Amino acid sequence: MRTRFTLGAVLAAAAVLTTAAPAALAAGDGARPAARSCGALRLTGALPVPPAGMAVQQDVTIGADCGARLGAVRLVPVDRAPEATVARRARAADGTHHVSSWNEMYDCCNIRMTGLYTTADWTTGGGRVVGAATDATEQHNREPWNAGWSPASSAHGADCTADCAVSHTEAHADFTYRGIFDVTGNWYANSHHSYVDLGADGTASCRFDVELRHTFVGWNWRHGCA
Repeated sequence: MRTRFTLGAVLAAAAVLTTAAPAALAAGDGARPAARSCGALRLTGALPVPPAGMAVQQDVTIGADCGARLGAVRLVPVDRAPEATVARRARAADGTHHVSSWNEMYDCCNIRMTGLYTTADWTTGGGRVVGAATDATEQHNREPWNAGWSPASSAHGADCTADCAVSHTEAHADFTYRGIFDVTGNWYANSHHSYVDLGADGTASCRFDVELRHTFVGWNWRHGCA
């Protein structure tokens, strides 16, 4: 599998990440569950699939002013990618390709709250995507006494799975929270969206989106593909 991956591509990927300005809540607002809670936030990003044996990932942290702090796009060995992406992208002479992606939210204590993980396999030949298949899984953190994050809905699929110029895959997962930090269940909710485009030339690209009903200082969004 031949993948074009350059420093310019990495810098371009970093530039497309955009944020919606969060609304920081005023001190003394009785509706919020914690003094350092922030408003709604939406983050988007795009990354090229890296060379075989490598993973590309990026972190975005919620700063003290409730704004997003964009981290660098990093190339790391593929064995440092999240364990949920067990099947690694392979290079094969027979036109078979694989790509994995992860889209995760961590809290300020580095505990993963919610995550969406995808895998895709596709074969190429004659300048076409001969066949494509995709799958998705979700993970979330639970707390004692049957509390914590819970899955609300999920879906995944592809617009074309055979004889395609390109196969566009996507996955979505929604989570809600009721627990120690909000007993009402109405304050926190995370929605993850991941998109992977599979090319007839064996290349692929990953795009990510996460929507947060409320955020908290120190939360960290991690996304990547391999």
